[in-house]
Amino acid sequence: MSLFGRLFADDEELGKKDDDRKQRPTNLHLPAWSARKPAPWRRRRVLYAVLACLALYLFVKNIPVPDHPPVHLRPAYGTSPGHVPTHIFKPLTETSAQKPPRPEKPPDAEKYYYDGPIRFYKLAASLYAISRLRGQLQLNRNVLFAASNLRSASELIPIACEMASWDRNDVHFAVMGRDDLELDEIQSVNGIGDDCKVNWHDARPDFSPWSSDFRMEVSVSAALGHAETFMHPQIVITDDHSREDAFFTTAVRAKAAELGKSVIELPRDAAEKMMWIARLDSGSLAAWQTSYVDILIHAPPRSSGSLLRLLRSIEAADYFGHRRPHLTIELPARIDTPTKQYLENLVWPPVDSSASSHASQVTLRHRIPHRTSTVEEASIRLVESFYPARPANSHVLVLSPQVELSPVYFHFLMYHLLEYKYSSSAPLSTEAKNLMGLSLELPNMHLNESTMFYPPMVRSPSKSSEDSPEEPTPFLWQSPNSNAALYFGEKWVEFHSFLTSRISLDPAAIPARTNPISKNYPSWLEYILELMRARGYTLLYPNFRPDDESVATVHYELFHPPEEFSKSKPESDSDIPVPSLDPKETFPTDPKSHHPKYPESTPLTAKLTSLLPNRGFVVPELAEFPLLSHQGDELSSNTFSSTARSFTNEFRRQVGLCAATFKPKVEIMKADDLFCNDNPETRAGRSLADLDSDQPFAASQPPDYNKRAPVVADDDAIRQSEFEAHLSRQAGGKEDAGAKVGVEEGKEGRTTEPKNTAEKSSTEKDGKDTAQNGKAEFKKFLKEAEREKGVKAEDAIVDPETKEKSVAKDDEPEKKIEEKEVPKEKSLGRERGW
Repeated sequence: MSLFGRLFADDEELGKKDDDRKQRPTNLHLPAWSARKPAPWRRRRVLYAVLACLALYLFVKNIPVPDHPPVHLRPAYGTSPGHVPTHIFKPLTETSAQKPPRPEKPPDAEKYYYDGPIRFYKLAASLYAISRLRGQLQLNRNVLFAASNLRSASELIPIACEMASWDRNDVHFAVMGRDDLELDEIQSVNGIGDDCKVNWHDARPDFSPWSSDFRMEVSVSAALGHAETFMHPQIVITDDHSREDAFFTTAVRAKAAELGKSVIELPRDAAEKMMWIARLDSGSLAAWQTSYVDILIHAPPRSSGSLLRLLRSIEAADYFGHRRPHLTIELPARIDTPTKQYLENLVWPPVDSSASSHASQVTLRHRIPHRTSTVEEASIRLVESFYPARPANSHVLVLSPQVELSPVYFHFLMYHLLEYKYSSSAPLSTEAKNLMGLSLELPNMHLNESTMFYPPMVRSPSKSSEDSPEEPTPFLWQSPNSNAALYFGEKWVEFHSFLTSRISLDPAAIPARTNPISKNYPSWLEYILELMRARGYTLLYPNFRPDDESVATVHYELFHPPEEFSKSKPESDSDIPVPSLDPKETFPTDPKSHHPKYPESTPLTAKLTSLLPNRGFVVPELAEFPLLSHQGDELSSNTFSSTARSFTNEFRRQVGLCAATFKPKVEIMKADDLFCNDNPETRAGRSLADLDSDQPFAASQPPDYNKRAPVVADDDAIRQSEFEAHLSRQAGGKEDAGAKVGVEEGKEGRTTEPKNTAEKSSTEKDGKDTAQNGKAEFKKFLKEAEREKGVKAEDAIVDPETKEKSVAKDDEPEKKIEEKEVPKEKSLGRERGW
């Protein structure tokens, strides 16, 4: 029967098969047919086979491995781009949950021994999820917090959540240590809920609890590289290096330097002292390590006590791990003994406990004993004490010795510098472009010290009711400050350019100031005020409540006026006046001769957030602050700009000597467009062509030298008298032959024309050089007189035209000097006083 028939039998066949299966009587005498009976041992064999397969499976599953690390591992082939394997969503993979194989000879640190290949099973999912945050762009809002252990994470998580609540940055938090707690457990331990809008990243490698320090260092560096690819963080913020693992700190510093990123290592208790950092945006935080501050102190004579108090307050301040400012001290000609002893023991910055190399950041400038400085000399000496190498990032903090700084002054300074100089919105703000610096002091008087200054007050935005009290607010004031103010490097370079051209002007040609600055302030404030008014620059001033502590306190009990405005003091004991012995002496004292007493505030010792606008609950922009003129009047932005333009045009005309048709070309960090005194083509004065066609300016009489400013030839009285005698003879006309020739030549020169074109061009060139040659001849007078031995200086006469001397002696008759024809340009140059 075929196989198909056996499987699918018909009914007849089924019936026959049933007949065959009917019970038949058993013959006990016949032997049993064993081939047709199922044997019991066959069932046991099947059961044994199943058990053997199960044992083999368990043996293969739990096969032991040798005690050395695997040499050849099964490669993990990636999938298509954008596909994330499903196993990375598991809490812990089987591979990472198990302990890695231990080497035959473990290193000294037996706990951390594994050095195998590194895999990040959980990092890809979180990095792919932030693609919406524009991490592919170099400039974005991403800020990365990173921690290596749970202790550091507990310090950084509150700051990260606070920063995310301000919604000025896209905040990320990455865990890169050996701890095996899940991210959900870390958040739960620190009390973080759904209200913390932070993007979490698990950047721990496989086998992290048993990995060696070298493997963890490579892991941190690789994780930062992947974060750079996906998010391009503007800044990396970590905990203090003393609380982070050593491998983590080393890797973060090295990788950040390779990528060109700044790293902020927050100090201890940063969550309490530095919560203000959460208010800064990514642009401000990116300039954390690229901004430099130099301190400049000008110490007047006999100011030892004030100077030492200032230096102690600088040393005691909190710099929260930031780079210490470079310190430059301008010392007087005579240094007091206490000052000398203090400076000998001054170590700045303080030596680090890590015993690393130390470089001094102190520069002492000692002035050579000299006479009392003039206004110009004193201004030049202070301004040239600092010049930024990188104007965009290097700034100067000018301090007066009578100032005492708060321990948190550097917090206040860095917050406002980063917020209003380097924020992402600063390049788009006109107020930020015109901001010249920051003031740490709130003055009580105007610069002329004639009236009291009352800072502006505004109502809080949250209190719109008219009955609500006004609150103090920072303000922009067009007024410089010399007690405690930070000036930006770009503006300080422009001030260098301005002062260079300003001091070269003739003081007699400049109109007197209608509102001068008090002489209790240094002289350089007058020049920087002119620049601020011409450019429309302002300083950002703080505003405190009367009962608030301040950032900088000015003490007036040891006040000393600036050296350029102080009276000369006796230099020896013999010059000291003997006091009166009259018992009826009343010892009169004029109160007006003393500096006025102002209320002094207490230096701030609490958190900085108490001094921020609206107690730190709002970050206002510069455009929201009141804008004050140099006289203290509150103006609108349009009125302020138009006032600055009017002053600029008037300054160019009256001080810069520019013509009305002059079209200035404004350049960055230069003030040459405000002056025309060095360019004859743009001066407001008349040119030689104008004088040629204008007869009233062509004087027919010799110039009156007596009306000119006195010329100092030398300190020697004899040579001075000889030079004055020479000038008087030239002014007389009869005794001065050279002057007489000059007049007669001038008369003929107006009617004599050049014979040809070549002669005309040469005379025009000589006429332009006449004024300069005339000035040089007077300076050569003494030198030429000394070279002529046996001839009196008063008998030596210099002919400006021939540059030869003619000597008049008593025993020789006066020689007749031949009159020559002189071109008109030369004669006019002499008539103008040359």
